[in-house]
Amino acid sequence: MKLLLTSGGVTNPSIHSTLVQLLGKPIDECRALCVPTAQWGHPMCRPTSVRSFIAAHPGSDRQNLTSLGWASLGVLELTALPTIGTDRWVDWVREADVLLVGGGEATYLAHWMRESGLVDLLPSLTETVWVGVSAGSMVMTPRIGTHFLEWASAPDDRALGLVDFSIFPHLNLFPANTPADAERWAAEIGIPAYAIDEQTAIQVVDGTVEVISEGQWTKFES
Repeated sequence: MKLLLTSGGVTNPSIHSTLVQLLGKPIDECRALCVPTAQWGHPMCRPTSVRSFIAAHPGSDRQNLTSLGWASLGVLELTALPTIGTDRWVDWVREADVLLVGGGEATYLAHWMRESGLVDLLPSLTETVWVGVSAGSMVMTPRIGTHFLEWASAPDDRALGLVDFSIFPHLNLFPANTPADAERWAAEIGIPAYAIDEQTAIQVVDGTVEVISEGQWTKFES
């Protein structure tokens, strides 16, 4: 799987160009599935925020992801998958060129990726692109840190660990996401980590990590 891990989505020409390169063909020839599941686990998310991610509308801050002009755009709700059986949904995922994975609470998303069986399918999706936004990016990391832990039922701050670094998203966007907050978070995490703003993405292909940015970012060594 090819990863494009963002804080705010496809927000500038550099990230857009990287996405097209990862896809290997124009966006209007690609089939996308959006995954809104993480939003249900975060206390600040509401039905309107989920709707905004799934079906971007004029003025929505999610136009930069779901309204890029995909050939087709569907929804994959992970909490429903255990009830319908893999014979129905696995082919949907295999046929998609890209999974657009929204923000919310990363440990909740990790839980449902395991429960649904999606995480077990990922190693076989070698040409599929994963575009994460916020928690949709953090879920791939080993830990999210207590700073971002919002799901009351989470046993700890561990995520999936499919990459070997952690991500502090929304740098300078919110009052509690300052560079000083990121430094404290990184000290707690104790592994290589990146703080990224809305104009930054991290590309991971075959284990090679590259930062794409028209904004601000910092790398913290362990």
